Amino acid sequence: MPKGFTFLPALAIAAAMALPVRAEPPSADTIVARVNGQEIKLGHVIIARAALPQQYQQLPPEVLYDAIVEQLIQQSALEQAFAGEVPKRVALSLENERRSLLAGEEIERIMAGAAGDADLKAAYDTTYGADYDAQEFNAAHILVETEEEAKAIASELESGADFAALAKEKSTGPSGPNGGALGWFEKGMMVPEFEAAVMALEPGQISDPVKTQFGWHVVKLNETRAKAPPAFDDVREELAGELRQKAVAERADALVAEATVERPEIEGLDPGVIGTLDLLEN
Repeated sequence: MPKGFTFLPALAIAAAMALPVRAEPPSADTIVARVNGQEIKLGHVIIARAALPQQYQQLPPEVLYDAIVEQLIQQSALEQAFAGEVPKRVALSLENERRSLLAGEEIERIMAGAAGDADLKAAYDTTYGADYDAQEFNAAHILVETEEEAKAIASELESGADFAALAKEKSTGPSGPNGGALGWFEKGMMVPEFEAAVMALEPGQISDPVKTQFGWHVVKLNETRAKAPPAFDDVREELAGELRQKAVAERADALVAEATVERPEIEGLDPGVIGTLDLLEN
């Protein structure tokens, strides 16, 4: 179980003072326990359960309910026993948590209205409409360790050597036994240097040696073809995610632009200070 989360013996749980049973249906404000008058509500229990790691949320509700209520009782008793000022690290943590939670609520509100059917259809038409001209490439390559080896292979190819035969003989890549064939791929699927070399070729052409993180390549572009746009339903969720992210970013930027934001210059401030936990001590 998580740190601080303990199941007490059944006898101890049974000994806890029971509250009168309420006749009305339970709500988030239903009181499930009191500790020296401090109320613990059903909503507190629900939120505590939601914060548990997934494996613990799989436990039977009757087990979790009693354990969480008992944990909250213990925490209330310990909280009340704490004497003195609230530590700075705790106060700052509470401020950050409040800021984060309320910002999250505003983000949810923005996202809820950002991906209606009309918005999604417009985004689809913009991305995959008449101007959509994505290409797919079919290429092969010979991969070796050094530039000298790659140049020697390029020279052999210029003299008429068979590309697939050389790939089977000399390529160190996994596609070598298959004649260097890479099959069909689209932009963004290969490392940038390799992709740039492919896109600079015409079908049937062979590149000069190209260096990538994997070694030296000699690349042959076999053919290209236009890529058909995906069906609307296949990209609906992707488009919705993009629209929601865009709406949140635009709203946040607008709010910051409207706000009075001050960032005082702090002479001698070293960014490394953010790792100095000692500053949080009262």
